[in-house]
Amino acid sequence: MVRRKVANTLALAVLGLLQEKSMHPYEMASTLRERGKDSSFKITTGSLYDTVAALVRHEWITPVETVKDGRRPERTVYTTTETGQQEFVSWVDELIRTPVVEYPKFLAAVSYLGALGPERAADALGERAGQLELQITEARQMMADTVGSGLLPRLFMIEGEYGLHVLAAELEWTVRTRDEIRDGTLTWPAADGTWSA
Repeated sequence: MVRRKVANTLALAVLGLLQEKSMHPYEMASTLRERGKDSSFKITTGSLYDTVAALVRHEWITPVETVKDGRRPERTVYTTTETGQQEFVSWVDELIRTPVVEYPKFLAAVSYLGALGPERAADALGERAGQLELQITEARQMMADTVGSGLLPRLFMIEGEYGLHVLAAELEWTVRTRDEIRDGTLTWPAADGTWSA
């Protein structure tokens, strides 16, 4: 794994947008949100401007012009440099090729599912399943609105497909585990600490 000068994934998103055209940070943020990429990248005004500044400092992007639109403040438009382009392609290649260990909060909580007791655990998983179903419905609608309508090519939203598969797999596991708790096939210790056969 290469140690990068700029390693936060928001930098990857900025570099990705600049593959399409030169942009100012406000347009970057708007475009990411319009495409639903704020589910893949944490986007705040401060973090975006800090990321842009870091990319400029390391010469991965460079300002190309400053524009003024009416009474709005001046905005600096950026483009990628040759170094930035090379870093972007190398980074994407590495992230796709090499699985990394991530530490999702849900996985940490599931490791202590037993602490809830069977009824509360089943209820919590049932509530999560309902929220996952809602997220899947919303994600499918967003994909239909952007890719299905021809607004964006499928390749520009391919992570949405991946995200849907991840949500569907999590939903399947969550429902199955909830049902196993309810029908007793996932055993729980008795009050005295013994396990049923």
